[in-house]
Amino acid sequence: MKTFKIHNTLNNKIENFEPIDSSNVRVYACGPTVYSYAHIGNARMAVVNDLLIRFLKILYPKVIYVSNITDIDDKIITASKESKIPIRDLTQKFTKIYNEDMAMLGVNLPDIQPKATEHITEMIQIIEKLIGNEFAYEKDGHVLFHVPAFKKYGSLSGRNRDEQIIGSRVEVAPYKKDPTDFILWKPSTASLPGWESPWGFGRPGWHLECSAMSEKTLGLPFDIHSGGADLIFPHHENEIAQSCAAHNKLDDLCAFSKYWFHNGFVNVEGEKMSKSIGNIKLVHDLVKEFKGEALRLALLSAHYRQPLNWTIDIIKQNNIMLDRFYRTLKELENINAYNEKREIDEKILDGLYDDLNTPKVIAELNVLTNKVSKADHKEKEKIKFNLLEIGKILGILQQKPNAWLGYGESKNIDEETIQRLIKSRNEARRNKKFDIADNIRKELKEGGIEIEDTPDGTIWRSV
Repeated sequence: MKTFKIHNTLNNKIENFEPIDSSNVRVYACGPTVYSYAHIGNARMAVVNDLLIRFLKILYPKVIYVSNITDIDDKIITASKESKIPIRDLTQKFTKIYNEDMAMLGVNLPDIQPKATEHITEMIQIIEKLIGNEFAYEKDGHVLFHVPAFKKYGSLSGRNRDEQIIGSRVEVAPYKKDPTDFILWKPSTASLPGWESPWGFGRPGWHLECSAMSEKTLGLPFDIHSGGADLIFPHHENEIAQSCAAHNKLDDLCAFSKYWFHNGFVNVEGEKMSKSIGNIKLVHDLVKEFKGEALRLALLSAHYRQPLNWTIDIIKQNNIMLDRFYRTLKELENINAYNEKREIDEKILDGLYDDLNTPKVIAELNVLTNKVSKADHKEKEKIKFNLLEIGKILGILQQKPNAWLGYGESKNIDEETIQRLIKSRNEARRNKKFDIADNIRKELKEGGIEIEDTPDGTIWRSV
């Protein structure tokens, strides 16, 4: 049996994936902070994680996938004030939109989607443990994690002391013992959201939230903690420190999560996404313009750990590729791929076993489609089976070929008119009035209808 190889950020190595309990694989991913629409960078993380879970479910009998909702955060408070929408209403609105937008990309809901506001008790308990273990301290209503006390801090990111200070977004705060110390609990005024705690009315720090939710839902240790590369420092570094320190697991960083899984950045037209440039691509907008599967395949077109340059061309290229795959499935629509027990071609699976090497997998799918024209019936059965089964793992080819290709569907011209024009065109061709026939084809094309002449007659589809 092949072994799934996965890159572990903690060691910066490709390792054999060996779950803690092969009968119950547990994965946690940092989910969205729900104050606005998700951008294509957020979508890449969601799609890559969805792929990871789909593949793990092929390999193991039980996989539990948890991805949280951050519904209390300073950004949420600011957005609530600016929009004049109550925090609860705002977070519920954007949680719903996020899940709907991700569904358009074929992303399945996690098994558990915990909310930060539902785990305040667990957060307070972790803070109490950290104070008791002398890793945290209270000052002026703030509770902070004392970074120098945790000797292995920086192990995930590989940052030394100076880099930690520079990268920790240091705020000038007199209550800090050390510039790298980070917030576990902060005071709230009566006008701000908050909860009662041993340190007064306040709210949790962002880093603490994921430690509490992952431990509550999965227990410790769990197998994989995932997120975008931008979360490695300080968020994930801080999660490790506070979770291991709370349980006095100072020498074993795997006591929190065994593997750390991070996807690369998404750039837009060669530039980093930023509000100042105005190049942030929102999923909510993209799914209105492009097919969800095309967006998903574009996100999987580069290896997940590599940067992805997001362009209109990459979307169009992957849409064309999907057209080709669906045309192949249409050509094979009368072929029964499941008339006997089969297994997915190992050559195709090799790419997935190799740290989810999707470019390799996609290349193999293209090789398969190239074989169809010369394949015998038996070979066509195998090709169709592999396309469908790998499609399930990649989250593509989930529609009927006719629906994807637009056969029998028209937005601009009613079907009766289309059939009448096709009949007139065919009569013109029989009478060798090719100019008239060409003009009818052109008229249909302008209406978004493409016609194809087949041995069984003329068929049409939306374009």
